[in-house]
Amino acid sequence: MSISTSVLSDLLQSLPYLRPQLYFKASLTALSHAMEDQVLATNLDGPLIIASFQRERFYRQEAHRYKRLSRRSNQIYVLSAPETEFAHSSDDYEKVAFEPDDALSQEWHLVVIADNYATCLVCQESQGSIAKNKQIPENTPGLDMDTARRFEGIWTSDRGVSLKAAELLLARIQVYRPDLAEKINQVRQRFGIGKTSKNSKKAKIPSGYAGDIDTDPFVQRLVTYLQASQYKLHKAYRSITAQARKERLINSISMAIRRSLDPQAVLEIAAQELGQHLAADRCLIYRAQATDDQAIIEHEFLNPGVMSVQGQAWELGNNPLFQEITQHSEGVCIADTLTDERVKNSAALSLIVKKFSIRSWLIEPVFSQGRLIGIVELHYCHSPTSAWQPGELDLVKAIANQISAALIQAEAFANLEELNQQLEALDRTRRNLIAITGHELRTPLSTIQVCLESLATEPDMPLELREVMLSTALSDSERMRKLVQDFLTLSNLESGRVEWHPESLTLQECVELSLSRVRTRASTENIPEIKTQLADTLPLIKADGDWLVEVLAKLIDNACKFTPSQGEITIKAHRNGHQMVKVTVADTGRGIETNRLEIVFDRFYQEEGALRRTAGGTGLGLAICRQIVKGWNGKIWAESAGKDQGSKFHFTIPISPGT
Repeated sequence: MSISTSVLSDLLQSLPYLRPQLYFKASLTALSHAMEDQVLATNLDGPLIIASFQRERFYRQEAHRYKRLSRRSNQIYVLSAPETEFAHSSDDYEKVAFEPDDALSQEWHLVVIADNYATCLVCQESQGSIAKNKQIPENTPGLDMDTARRFEGIWTSDRGVSLKAAELLLARIQVYRPDLAEKINQVRQRFGIGKTSKNSKKAKIPSGYAGDIDTDPFVQRLVTYLQASQYKLHKAYRSITAQARKERLINSISMAIRRSLDPQAVLEIAAQELGQHLAADRCLIYRAQATDDQAIIEHEFLNPGVMSVQGQAWELGNNPLFQEITQHSEGVCIADTLTDERVKNSAALSLIVKKFSIRSWLIEPVFSQGRLIGIVELHYCHSPTSAWQPGELDLVKAIANQISAALIQAEAFANLEELNQQLEALDRTRRNLIAITGHELRTPLSTIQVCLESLATEPDMPLELREVMLSTALSDSERMRKLVQDFLTLSNLESGRVEWHPESLTLQECVELSLSRVRTRASTENIPEIKTQLADTLPLIKADGDWLVEVLAKLIDNACKFTPSQGEITIKAHRNGHQMVKVTVADTGRGIETNRLEIVFDRFYQEEGALRRTAGGTGLGLAICRQIVKGWNGKIWAESAGKDQGSKFHFTIPISPGT
């Protein structure tokens, strides 16, 4: 069904005293949001809200707002011409999909009616605006299609006009959605929509009506949007003016910079292009931070006969010009070094000027997100220049911005693979954390709860069964304690909150303590045979004894977990050079695939996966071992020939000085 009549035209015909006004898209957006915010900010009792969005693409930007509005009323109607999935529906609010050739596709409507509040916005897009936009592809880069859109229509808080607009739109809705007839009749009767003023039942407006509706949210939102629009216009005009001055030079340098994603190549190209375009005798681009005392000149453009400074250490800490830049975040220009007071009053600047024959000097900082990352310097050596006019300075600033953007882009591209790996690791950690905590905490908690409930509700339970229940609850509470302890231990190690107490120790003693701990914990299990092969000639080691025992115990625990009871675990140690002892915990168990030898030390890594493993644990043990070994500047790594080929875990410990 196609309806060609315009709601605006019908409204103006019904109320000839109305005079339409011109609105731009930004103004309509401000008005619409302000009208919607007024509903959200006040306690209107089930208001009627009708919104027509022309096309689905415009509705999609505002769908979240209407979901919030739907909490205030069940009389909300949203109309739009479908483009993808928009269709008739009655979910949070009523959706009405009209046909694309309906006159509604060229109009913008928003009507809000409550017992003590009414306002409406009824506009039609001007034909000139539609024709202009049709000639420009939607995805044309650099063009804002909305800036050219103009509308003619009515915005008013007159209740009579709002009721008439609601009447016209409800009639249109009922044509498309006959199933809403009963609901529409209810709201018509409630607000007297469609009745003449003589017979209509007047809405009950409470006394003190003007004070009941707080218009501050409406006014504040409207002012905010209008200010934002004015700021955008000011910014656009300023940008256009600047672009006219610098377009040729910036485009030339930008094209040269963007040919390479290598940061070093970016800086080299920028130095050459900038020096040539501005006819400088020397152009320097170098990396620098606000706290640097010196910078190495890596990229330089030179005219023939000019002394090179490439590879030299450029003084920054004692350079007053550099200090001025870091303090004010602005570039510095000196038209003539012979007459400039800053040069005359600084022995360091005078020396630089004399040594490198600088007559005119421009220094422009390169910033990234407010942080100094580099400097651009232009030197004219033969005569003072008259180029430092505002337009030229703007050009150099724009080029510095281009260098910053290109440099950050190049570095980001260079680090993309590493960042992706970090993101994958973080995502894996997140998934494993959820899976492991869900499994390792929920399972013992459930067991403990069942045991305690049974003990509490079954006073006649046999003594033997009571002991089983208590033993099970204690065992699972210990399992939870170990999980929480591992979390805290790893957190303290990674954040540097651990105090190390290194001392001279014998490795044999630490191994025996760790074996004692493992066997005590596994007293009820059938663990593999554990052998030690430690030479009597091993030197004393320098480490924190408690943490060393923890590493050994966790590596042995890990080996027991993945080695069958008929297998074998061997602990070996030998001197590894002059400064380290190498310890190895080897097993004949399940083994590790070659491509996983590094990631087994990651937090929450589980060889079998977090949810389908047969061996318990949190996946934190090896991560804790790595952090502890790092604490005494040792190394830890794994070796394995593959699946079912056993595995070896090695780590190094410093030898005690003098042994």
